[in-house]
Amino acid sequence: MMTRREMIGAAVVAGGAAIINRVSSVFAVDTPTNNPTPASPPDPNQTYTPVCTPNGTTLPFKMVDGVKVMHLIAGEIEHEFVTGLRAHCWGYNGSTPGPTIEAVEGDRLRIYVTNRLPAPTTVHWHGIRIINGMDGVNGLTQPAIPPGQTFRYEFTVPDAGTFMYHPHFDEMTQQGMGLMGMFIVHPSQRGANAPDRDYVIMLSEWRIDPGASRPVTTEMVEFNVLTMNSKAYPATQPIVAKLGERVRIRFGNLGAMDHHPIHLHGFQTLLVETDGGVIPETARYSGNTVLVPVGATRAIEFIADNLGDWPMHCHMTHHVMNQMGHNVPNMLGVDGGAIDRAVQPLLPNYMTMGATGMGEMGEMSMATPRNSIPMKCGKGQFGTIDMGGMFTLVKVREQLTGYDDPGDYKFPAGSVAAEATDAELRRDGIKLD
Repeated sequence: MMTRREMIGAAVVAGGAAIINRVSSVFAVDTPTNNPTPASPPDPNQTYTPVCTPNGTTLPFKMVDGVKVMHLIAGEIEHEFVTGLRAHCWGYNGSTPGPTIEAVEGDRLRIYVTNRLPAPTTVHWHGIRIINGMDGVNGLTQPAIPPGQTFRYEFTVPDAGTFMYHPHFDEMTQQGMGLMGMFIVHPSQRGANAPDRDYVIMLSEWRIDPGASRPVTTEMVEFNVLTMNSKAYPATQPIVAKLGERVRIRFGNLGAMDHHPIHLHGFQTLLVETDGGVIPETARYSGNTVLVPVGATRAIEFIADNLGDWPMHCHMTHHVMNQMGHNVPNMLGVDGGAIDRAVQPLLPNYMTMGATGMGEMGEMSMATPRNSIPMKCGKGQFGTIDMGGMFTLVKVREQLTGYDDPGDYKFPAGSVAAEATDAELRRDGIKLD
């Protein structure tokens, strides 16, 4: 069985290996769907900015005698992480993560949960202070929901904040298969500094062996697919804002093992919420990297005052790769010519890789194992963006007619880093050996 650390080894012999199939377009660029709008009916008296879940949806509701009624359906799904990698997962209402639940503090919620899985399940409302019998812990606070049955959860949400929902039955399997979602509770009164745009991102990690079609839920170390809202770059939908808008980004982490330091280029942010609720303004602090621990949520805010296309990604470097690893011989500095000449009579397509690093692999069109993405990269206007996994873009524009992906940023003349001219070097006294 191949781990992510063996993936480079697989790529090295890919030219002649009989077990692999050519992917039609290793370098294909995913075009995510348009930014979704919240599914709930518009409310003219709304006191909050509805959240947007990139690559996802918001759970609709209807009002019944003053109660918000919702319906979650847990079931088996086929999920595409990025073009070239699909898997049989579990999700809610046909997706992983499930639709974002949105409410206002003080709301009374009635959530029906239908189980269409082959196993029992429950739903735990992670971080929300509710009555004990609605907490969703199998055997302790409720019996499990058998396959084919529907249970009713009903409770009042007392606190504003960023929360999550997930099973508390066989969590290792069920969360590892994709059963999770975000749960946002807005303040009952709109604050003076309410955001203009409010985004939600669930961070997850998966182990999917090359050629396989199901996640390995018993994995504890070798996660090889790192995702935002269950998408790996370049399938992650960008976050879009108009110049000057206040933007909030909420993160939840229901991965099995790894914390994620999420770094945003181009801005200073304020940490405004944790899973403990809203942070008082006097206790907030600034930064450009926020650590999102396992089982926790964090929310940051910033003013979109810097035009451009800005990366936002986990700063664990192996979390911005797609099914790649490093547990192979160190080839840095090796002259692979002699190796190539010795091997190519047996494997004509063989070439030694890694002598100068792995950054150029995204531009190579070569055979890879079936249903795998070891060289999946994005395509920018200046060439390959050699990152994947837990990576997306924040796009700030001066003029917007909507919040769909506005395309590439148009750089002002002279504002792009470029090769220095001889005249510039002489002017500034820079001497090159």
